[in-house]
Amino acid sequence: MKIVFISDTHGKHDNLKLPAGDMLIHAGDVSAKGTLQQMQLFLDWFEKQPFTYKIFIAGNHDFLAERDSHLFESMIPSNCIYLKNNGISIEGIQIWGSPITPWFYNWAFNVHRGAAIAPYWAQIPADTDILVTHGPPYGILDETVTGFKVGCEALAQKIQTLNLKIHVFGHIHEGYGVQKVGETTFINASVLDLNYKLSNLPVVLTV
Repeated sequence: MKIVFISDTHGKHDNLKLPAGDMLIHAGDVSAKGTLQQMQLFLDWFEKQPFTYKIFIAGNHDFLAERDSHLFESMIPSNCIYLKNNGISIEGIQIWGSPITPWFYNWAFNVHRGAAIAPYWAQIPADTDILVTHGPPYGILDETVTGFKVGCEALAQKIQTLNLKIHVFGHIHEGYGVQKVGETTFINASVLDLNYKLSNLPVVLTV
């Protein structure tokens, strides 16, 4: 299966050129400010993309998905799959997704580090093949332009107990890239750079 990974489109999805594939996975921040109009525009676009499977999570900019989750989830097209601390099995591939990121100025889906955030990661099933989170684990494609590593420590600890094939995330735009650690391929799929310009390509892998 050919999978296309993207993240952090922030409302600029119309200008994104996607390669062909079987599955499209978006790792959150689909909007700029998470308004109803912005979220609807993204869903209209996502629905039309020519992939057999279309999966996405929310990110810290996607406020509607947190503040009025019932309304937002009622807006999701029937051919799109939204994950929020849950998973799905597709053609034998176990996929689990979460919008949670460590606390930063009270954005959407922010949870304090340490004991508060760890229970979210404890929910990740042991048989997960592809993990989709908005934020990175600590120490992997998580370095900011100031040189600080800002990924989640508790997430990194949880990942050490799993046998993931792929972990995709975004959030830290300047961390864009692919890194292989052991048997796991880590992908920071942020298509926008630090200046919110569409300068990074979608990442494509075959599973």
